[in-house]
Amino acid sequence: MANSDMTEIQAQIDLLEQNLKQWAVEYYENDAPSVEDSLYDQTYEELTQLANTYPDLISTDSITKQIGGAVTKSNLPEVTHEVPMLSLGDVFSISALAEWMETTQANFDRALVYNAELKIDGLAISLEYLNGELVRASTRGDGRVGEDVTANVKQIADIPKKLTEPVTFEVRGEVYMPKASFAELNEQRDRDGLPSFANPRNAAAGSLRQLDANITKERKLAAFFYQVVDAERTLGVSTQAELLIRLAELGLPSNQLNRELQTIVDIEEYISQQTTSRDELAYGIDGIVIKVNTLADHEELGNTVKVPRWAIAYKFPPEEAETIVLDIEWTVGRTGAVTPTAVMNPVILAGSTVARASLHNPDYLLEKDVRIGDTVTLHKAGDIIPEIGRVIPDKRPNNSVPYPIPTHCPVCNSELVHVDGEVALRCINPFCPAQILESLTHFASRNAMDIDRLGPKVAKQLLDRKLVAKVSDLYRLTADQLLELDKFKETSVNNLLTAIERSKNNSVERLIFGLGIRNVGARAATLLAKNFHDLMTLAKASAEEIANINGIGMTIGDSVEQYFKSDHVQELLTDFLALGVNTAYTTAEIVIKETMLTDKKVVLTGKLVDMSRTEATQWLEQQGATVSGSVSKKTDLLIAGADAGSKLAKAETLGIEIWSESQLRDNMDIMK
Repeated sequence: MANSDMTEIQAQIDLLEQNLKQWAVEYYENDAPSVEDSLYDQTYEELTQLANTYPDLISTDSITKQIGGAVTKSNLPEVTHEVPMLSLGDVFSISALAEWMETTQANFDRALVYNAELKIDGLAISLEYLNGELVRASTRGDGRVGEDVTANVKQIADIPKKLTEPVTFEVRGEVYMPKASFAELNEQRDRDGLPSFANPRNAAAGSLRQLDANITKERKLAAFFYQVVDAERTLGVSTQAELLIRLAELGLPSNQLNRELQTIVDIEEYISQQTTSRDELAYGIDGIVIKVNTLADHEELGNTVKVPRWAIAYKFPPEEAETIVLDIEWTVGRTGAVTPTAVMNPVILAGSTVARASLHNPDYLLEKDVRIGDTVTLHKAGDIIPEIGRVIPDKRPNNSVPYPIPTHCPVCNSELVHVDGEVALRCINPFCPAQILESLTHFASRNAMDIDRLGPKVAKQLLDRKLVAKVSDLYRLTADQLLELDKFKETSVNNLLTAIERSKNNSVERLIFGLGIRNVGARAATLLAKNFHDLMTLAKASAEEIANINGIGMTIGDSVEQYFKSDHVQELLTDFLALGVNTAYTTAEIVIKETMLTDKKVVLTGKLVDMSRTEATQWLEQQGATVSGSVSKKTDLLIAGADAGSKLAKAETLGIEIWSESQLRDNMDIMK
């Protein structure tokens, strides 16, 4: 080959390496990828093919020779993995998967059985147990050196601090963020003017690497485990399928949707089934992992420097649709953040009709260069949130012009501002009707003042009829005023007035959270209430005094200080006092009494209708029970909601006591 051709190939390799390394830093270290997974995979595959064809042109530090991402630059201690945590090789077609199976089978004179498992879209994790006690947890990092995240992992409800048996071993798996938690987190970040996480995997990684373990707890992470170092010796199992069952018996969550299969036809059918049903799962998956089932064969097949030879990941093709942007709408949140949303021709995507997608903030809109009339690709980030992938320039109308970023609030017409260090554009008018509506709804929400029957529709009527102008006005409402509202009769009026009156007695942490102070969530509100005891004392505190509270910091300190400096807020505090709203911390510590559930191991499964999973868990723990994520011989009680699946079947097999949700509710009433 001519030197000029080799020079051109070398330049191509260098460009691919440069792009992939930049994207890897964004993905693994910053938890903020700038490109979709499918583009990364496609580019990586292109580089791999060139590396196989021209190995002499590949440098020793090529990304194709690295196991995972770099060790994240953080203040977390480093952990060296005695047995490296390898990545998986990828295939993107059934034919490539069949080729891998043929190559693997060629090493044996007997027919291999494979274990097919869901590929969880999460962050690889290692747990070390000593005599059944969790002693250390670490991330994969670069495969050889990871980060110590023990304190954070102990905040994940799914992960037991103590196993059901006193075994000593290292188990590996995946920490992930459930779809509901991911959607809730991004909605909150949008409201707070913070950049959204691109997918559940990056959200999980960002949550697990927090220096404050309480933040990890708030993010509601979960986990699945699927590998044990030297499993045959430590657990006495001989196959991958047996290992998953054994992990569940020990109290570790393992995904039970695996199948033992033998032929490519069977595996293709399994992939087809899981592709069809993936939208119904509570967590994101991005493919199927195929593993040689017999663990002894893993040793014989061995590993390359980067991947095991006994396993492969089949990656789902990206599901995309093309549509046209019809309009860009701007909405105002309770903190004044003004958010753009693309309104599009409806398309079917991942099992649902999509006609809207958040554009997050002005910088994002400008970076994507989305314009009205553009044809765009649409996908669901983490199979959940609709997101515009890219604009298709060839289909852009000839008369297209860049979309103008608004300078004034779309609701109150006040001038919009950029606050230093933020990407959000904000309306800073405290009397903006849109902000007041959002504030009212938030103030009345369950985790705030918990005013039942005061939702967005009722709040809007109150504002439209000028019955309230600020949250304290709720405590001035009369029965005659409420009777003016649509669909309000005497009973509904009395119920709402009773709920409003009851909320006056809430401990002050609910009021602090309900005020909607930027950066102050429910946990921070509780810490502030515990430390300052009274809202009026907190209102006089300096940012430094607030920041000195363990778990708070200067960002919250500044937000709280600035909030209470406002004349509007000072008037609000005076109003609360005059109207008899409690401003003191009155929450007592919960004393757990001996009950029928004391020291019982309980598992929740299926969908609960009358209460949330969190409410059920909190009540069970108040009764002295330990709530676990998986069924084992040690489980005393299973509570089965609607659509309960494999956990219910296993509990029935083991003869474990089973309650329905109605039985749970009956016992809650009895034990009041």
